[in-house]
Amino acid sequence: MNKTQRFKRVARSKQPISTSEPDDDVHEARPSRRSKTLTIRVKPKSRPKSETKSNASPISDISLDRMTILSPQFYEIDALDLAPRLLGKLLRRDDVVLQITEVEAYRPNDSACHGRFGITARTAPVFGHGGHAYVYLCYGLHTMLNVVADKEGVGAAVLIRSCAPISGLDTIQQRRGQMTDKPVLLTGPGKVGQALGLSTEWSNHCLYAPGGLELLDGPEPEKILVGPRVGIEYAAPEHVNALWRFAIAGSPWISAPKNTLRPPDLLSIT
Repeated sequence: MNKTQRFKRVARSKQPISTSEPDDDVHEARPSRRSKTLTIRVKPKSRPKSETKSNASPISDISLDRMTILSPQFYEIDALDLAPRLLGKLLRRDDVVLQITEVEAYRPNDSACHGRFGITARTAPVFGHGGHAYVYLCYGLHTMLNVVADKEGVGAAVLIRSCAPISGLDTIQQRRGQMTDKPVLLTGPGKVGQALGLSTEWSNHCLYAPGGLELLDGPEPEKILVGPRVGIEYAAPEHVNALWRFAIAGSPWISAPKNTLRPPDLLSIT
């Protein structure tokens, strides 16, 4: 993916990607027609869930030892450029590592961006240096993690909408209160914040300093999807319709609605 691409429009509607999985083969006991004895076909003993290879990660192998913390310069670009570059990157806190699979860009003069309120005690981190966290509480319930973009004073960020678990699944399940390894575990921004154990006290945390919450480099996705952002009906029409939502194509770890996401069609190079 060209790092300077800006996504303006998308292709015509296609069938949504199916994320359903075929049922496991069932082996039944059947009597043999050649004798009176009963032939039993035994289904292979399944391994414990902790040992099975689940659909937790959209990528097959990640060597965390080789992953480095992203530099401050990585973030000092327009939020619309930063958003797709964050796909595939890794969020790490203690034993939990998540791969970013879906994001939304929020820019200056954007009627859906919290920066539109100006600098307040809550929004001050949005106007800080790129590469810091902006964490806020939505509806008094959901902790939403954003990555501050651009230079100090601009007022832009990228919302982390969905992730896939790479490690620390037990901790994620305990924090979420859901004993599953299915996409429902992390498809939604409030779920991501809960899985990482975040509170608003993490707002303005430096993501490129070792320790605490870190953002690591990760594999770049081969293909991405773009679409309008979610839940911003209050914004101006041009911002409601802006294609500033990005996701990894083919990943089941994407939040609803999925049918508004499409492969990029017309790209404007700037």
